[in-house]
Amino acid sequence: MEELADFLEKRGVVASYRAKQITDWIYKKRVASFDAMTDLPNELRTDLAAEFEAPKTEVVRVLGSKDATQKFLFRLRDQNLIESVLIPASPALYGQPSDRRTICVSSQVGCAYGCKFCASGLEGFSRNLDAAEMVQQLIAVEQNSGEKIDNVVFMGMGEPLANLKNLLRAIRIINAPWGLGIGARHITVSTSGLAPQIRELANEPTQFRLALSLHGATDEVRGQIMPVNRRYPLKVLLEACDYYVAKKRRMTFEYILIAGVNDTDEQAHELAKIARRLSAKINLIPYNTVEGLDWSRPPRARQEKFQSILRNHGVVATLRREKGHDIAAACGQLRLHTKRAERGSSVIDSDTAAKTAKGLIKNNAALFKRLS
Repeated sequence: MEELADFLEKRGVVASYRAKQITDWIYKKRVASFDAMTDLPNELRTDLAAEFEAPKTEVVRVLGSKDATQKFLFRLRDQNLIESVLIPASPALYGQPSDRRTICVSSQVGCAYGCKFCASGLEGFSRNLDAAEMVQQLIAVEQNSGEKIDNVVFMGMGEPLANLKNLLRAIRIINAPWGLGIGARHITVSTSGLAPQIRELANEPTQFRLALSLHGATDEVRGQIMPVNRRYPLKVLLEACDYYVAKKRRMTFEYILIAGVNDTDEQAHELAKIARRLSAKINLIPYNTVEGLDWSRPPRARQEKFQSILRNHGVVATLRREKGHDIAAACGQLRLHTKRAERGSSVIDSDTAAKTAKGLIKNNAALFKRLS
């Protein structure tokens, strides 16, 4: 808003009045061109069209799940593909009709961090999204679904904190009363553990939430799952988290349970120490078998034992439900299959994509669930 007002003031326009009109057209009335802003002078509309670009996000594909989750594949102006997921609250879980709709937003095209459970980086990293491309995901999903979004999680493709400047710009627009008007407490940023950026977030005035993908309570175990741990081992990462919690408030850990890797009693006790140190809540996400990988999901009894150890230490820990498991709802899956099909590798329909991606879909769809 301030930048727009400055642009208008330099042109001799009543800045505050016209800036409010323009942002209302963009974020309230959702128009796609300056020509449609009919209460603006023609000369001003011409100036705006010459100076600014209205981002074009083409909906390539929409997959619908039996649980009402929807997966959107978008093509950007440079032909890159990104994904968003719309997730309604579960009536069965909350005992009433869905009254909460979460969008999982992508922040990059691809990803460079190589987390073992995620498909976003399987074809490498292409580029950061700008703020407009992040905000446009919300606008396009609302327009195409007819649903009003009230929760936002930056847990889609990419590492949000590796695109921090554009991320914060997008959050300010999403949060602002003149923008999309979604409360800061309904915006969650996920990270694989970029310690310097976590410290930067601590100094941000906007009170959004932070979720850390931990997945291991010791360096030895976490290093098997999260390559970023080599650069920011737990000592460095947790010191950054200490700083964040001291400046902000509690954070959340995401923890995928993998049989024989990170689901031992020892890991549970170590995880409890970390969680108590930071007063963190833990979302436990049972792993699902992925073809080509030796990992497997722990038995239900082992999952519950792990959870009970955490709770016995006084830690808040939940076992997450899956959402969108019958569609390609995991980070990067639909994009990956579509890109390969377009290159002529094969023509893959949604059923095939879902079947081949099933394990990763279940793992990551749980990450998308709104943090309570």
